[in-house]
Amino acid sequence: MEVRTASGASRWLARLRADAPFFLIAIAVIVLDQVTKQLVRSNLALGETWPDEDWFVRINHVTNSGAAFGILQGQTPFLVVTTFLGLAAILLYYWYPPMQHVLLRIVLGLQLGGALGNLIDRIRLGEVTDFIDFRYWPAFNVADSSISIGVVGVLAFFALYEGARRQQEAPRRGPDR
Repeated sequence: MEVRTASGASRWLARLRADAPFFLIAIAVIVLDQVTKQLVRSNLALGETWPDEDWFVRINHVTNSGAAFGILQGQTPFLVVTTFLGLAAILLYYWYPPMQHVLLRIVLGLQLGGALGNLIDRIRLGEVTDFIDFRYWPAFNVADSSISIGVVGVLAFFALYEGARRQQEAPRRGPDR
């Protein structure tokens, strides 16, 4: 019986080590997102920009009651529900194969942290605080960046992974004899 317990503890510890990047990155994104949004809300009035207009990247305190690029304005209940569905999809995808690669754990951790960061704002404030402003692009925040990087990471991983897998599975062609 002790052997089973040690084996079970060993498997649990191995799983915890494998899961650490996913959860630590998600937590780091949530903390960074919420801290930066709180700093903006505390130090800039709504609509206020810092530094002046000549800078390429500015901090601009704006809010968004919609989704990316301002679509679905005022649809907070719908966006909360869809966020929960997205979170469920991330967690389901995480718990079931092919989540063995560390890169997928990292990019899904980014997506989870970003989704939760914006969900916290939607539930608590009814809107999301955005502040990173490149002047010619809609303002965004740390959570938005994490979600975007996570999506690109997942797409890139599967494009590269699938390409490599298909090359390995393809029959080797030699000279015709």
